[in-house]
Amino acid sequence: MELLAEQKRCLDCLVSSIEQLGGRVDIPKLEQIAELIIQTMRGPWRYFHTSEHIFEVGGSVDPIEVLAALFHDLVYVQVDQGVSFNISSALCPFVKEVRSQLVIRDETERPDDAIYQLVIRDETELPDDAMYQLVASVFGFIPGKTLSPFGGQNEFLSAVIAAKSLEPFLPASTIAEITACIEATIPFRPVAPGGLSAIELLHERLVSINCDFNLGWNPAEIVELVKRAVRLANRDVENFASRNSSNFLDNTWNLMPETNHELTNVNSYTVAGYRRSLQKMEGFLNFLKPELVFQQFMQEPDDETYANLVARTRKNIEVAKLYLGVKLITIAILEALSYRLGRDIPLSTMMGELRTPGFKTSVLEDYLPNRQSAYPLESQLQREVLDLLEIGRNQESRYDIKNSPVSTFIIKSIGFAETENFLKKAQEFFADPTSSEEFLSYCAPDVIETISSGVMKLFDSRKTALGKVKLVHQTVS
Repeated sequence: MELLAEQKRCLDCLVSSIEQLGGRVDIPKLEQIAELIIQTMRGPWRYFHTSEHIFEVGGSVDPIEVLAALFHDLVYVQVDQGVSFNISSALCPFVKEVRSQLVIRDETERPDDAIYQLVIRDETELPDDAMYQLVASVFGFIPGKTLSPFGGQNEFLSAVIAAKSLEPFLPASTIAEITACIEATIPFRPVAPGGLSAIELLHERLVSINCDFNLGWNPAEIVELVKRAVRLANRDVENFASRNSSNFLDNTWNLMPETNHELTNVNSYTVAGYRRSLQKMEGFLNFLKPELVFQQFMQEPDDETYANLVARTRKNIEVAKLYLGVKLITIAILEALSYRLGRDIPLSTMMGELRTPGFKTSVLEDYLPNRQSAYPLESQLQREVLDLLEIGRNQESRYDIKNSPVSTFIIKSIGFAETENFLKKAQEFFADPTSSEEFLSYCAPDVIETISSGVMKLFDSRKTALGKVKLVHQTVS
């Protein structure tokens, strides 16, 4: 029922947007496109980049933005572990796989595959397709280019599918506007060596494309369509500037399982698997510059709005970095302790399973003391992070609880001042797992003793539960 409702919503967006743009509406064909979009967005590893996300990004005002948003995340190779079978056929004429990388086909090179040559032996490798050429020109991509997952690969392939899907319904100039919006969603791009931002380079390409493809835009119209692209792109990343850092962390926790698929196996992912997902996110946030998250072009948005977006993004990143640092220290202790049992130990073995309504199970936090902070908090940042650890994020996730009782116990015991040095020791341990006991010896002995004792009590509770089952069985017999 939910699938059908989302497909109906997508179809309504397609139909109303195309009608507003004066295009041709063909309901049966648009139904097929809506089904393709929603089925792809409901892939098994889509936690954040879902159908709800594309509806939020598109808004409901500008039909170009609505259409661009529907298609902008259709291809997400890292999340889907490849290109969905349902959409791959639309891309095969234009890209190929070479040593596990996607490459734009060359204009003159013929493929070596004999069977492929039998099929298209009279054609060049890259077909002469005007709509594809338009998309490639908007992105500035040339034949033979190796696509990068972090350099527009997903956005480019999504735009190709958008253009080919919408070609029967809309003119080339409109599809170019949609493509420009999708190009602008390539995230976190630094200023080019020549000093131009990514959005300024897009503007330059659109000026050239307008002449090359005879699209009929005047200079003012090109500026406005770039501003529209900025609006859409900024809406795509608006969670970075959430006024509540808990909302930002909720989205962060939804992003992690998209590229760490082990986390989707609730109660069976390993301690190391969970740690790797935290490491990836913490590494990304340490690398990310707040100024690269949002874009600005000719006062869209205005200077004050842009400055506020950057300031809130910087604050949220600082909160997330400290929060993830404490979580990494916690998982380092649990991982080091787990090595006393073996390798690849499930996190649920050390902490207990996620609680399910109707079932009473013991968890590690049941055996930890409710300790008062041993060290005073020195900043608002520390207070906020402690609240996030103790009280929790806004939402539970499917693979994790929203609060962090073990991390709360640890940080109240060692204080925030120790986190930087502690995290360095944890990173050294992650790089050399054989140093697990050395890492544990660096930790405060009472902290390690309390946590290891809690794990043993958790094991005892399981032993007791099994003993009850045995007793019941004997009574029945």
